Amino acid sequence: MTPTRKRRLVAVLLILAGVSVASTIAFYSLQENMLYFQSPSDLAVQPIPPGRQFRLGGLVKPGTVERQEGGLATQFIVTDGPKEVLVEYVGILPDLFREGQGVIARGSLNGTGTFDASEVLAKHDENYMPPEVADALEETGHVLPKKPNS
Repeated sequence: MTPTRKRRLVAVLLILAGVSVASTIAFYSLQENMLYFQSPSDLAVQPIPPGRQFRLGGLVKPGTVERQEGGLATQFIVTDGPKEVLVEYVGILPDLFREGQGVIARGSLNGTGTFDASEVLAKHDENYMPPEVADALEETGHVLPKKPNS
């Protein structure tokens, strides 16, 4: 092999090694930053370790919203029909947040199985439900409300 070919081969191998290292770093960085959607039934089947961030979605169970007197702490239960998860949130809830409505909360489970939410999102109009929530409710056999005809 001539010296020119050796240099080209080394250059190509170094480029391939660099691209491989960069791809591996990008893959692991993206994995850590992804927020997967889970329903309460999904959590019952495949628990998520405490402290790992994800999105929890379902309906706010009627009669479960408890607001702390004189503070911003709120507890409520998110359900998809057969399963429920207790959610704790400290902050200002969206104006459209109410019992029986669809909600998506971002946060993590604590050691006791309670979901500590860092953000709560509510549906934005009377006919909209987040697609992930609607799919999770349909999978569990929960009957979705019919949309009125316009």
